[in-house]
Amino acid sequence: KQGSKRFVEEGKAVDIFWDLKAARFNGETEPNSEYYVAVVCDEEVVLLLGDLKKYAYRKTGCRPGLIDPILVSRKEHIFGKKKFATRIKFHEKGRFHEISIECKNRCNYSGNLSNGNSINGDDPEMEIRIDGDLVIHVKHLQWKFRGNESIKLHKLRVEVYWDVHDWLFSPGLRHALFIFKPIMSCTSLSPLSTSSSSPPLSSSTLTPLSSQTGPGSGSLERLDADGESFDFCLFLYAWKAE
Repeated sequence: KQGSKRFVEEGKAVDIFWDLKAARFNGETEPNSEYYVAVVCDEEVVLLLGDLKKYAYRKTGCRPGLIDPILVSRKEHIFGKKKFATRIKFHEKGRFHEISIECKNRCNYSGNLSNGNSINGDDPEMEIRIDGDLVIHVKHLQWKFRGNESIKLHKLRVEVYWDVHDWLFSPGLRHALFIFKPIMSCTSLSPLSTSSSSPPLSSSTLTPLSSQTGPGSGSLERLDADGESFDFCLFLYAWKAE
């Protein structure tokens, strides 16, 4: 609940201080008040989470960082049988959005899927919803188990990538990977309208997405309307239990 720990990274000492003894969660999986987590390097608080900032600076005895940290990625693991859900902010100043992913017609391992046949005559399908609105519907999932699609969410364009191969072709507890990458748009967009699908990605294309920063690769680094860096990806690992 409360403490500190020191690590040494590349010859530099990194100290972590935390106080969660009175943290309030309000039904969420993460604390949202009455806590702090501070990371200190070179006598500077390079990262500070939580609302108890004064207590954190007093405990660490270090000065605030000169540059505000920016959240560049978030990784979540969720478990379910048919439906998976989470809440996420696509922008630090934005509101929470409800993301739900549902697989239909028994999207589970079966030997006859290896030759592309359907399950009991019904092809597996996948639906992705944001705030209850259907934004992506993938039919014939046994053929389209990897892919990407661009959706519109208010002033954001969100690139959605998926790889559900192991849901279909691997036995036991296996995970699918979903990546949500918001990109600011300068034009006014109607909320939650979908665009046509992009060609399916190969596994070699999907995996290193987080490192794509060169021209023409869909660089993750953007600027929002306030001139701040807009660089964020949600990596969602959906573990399917039979």
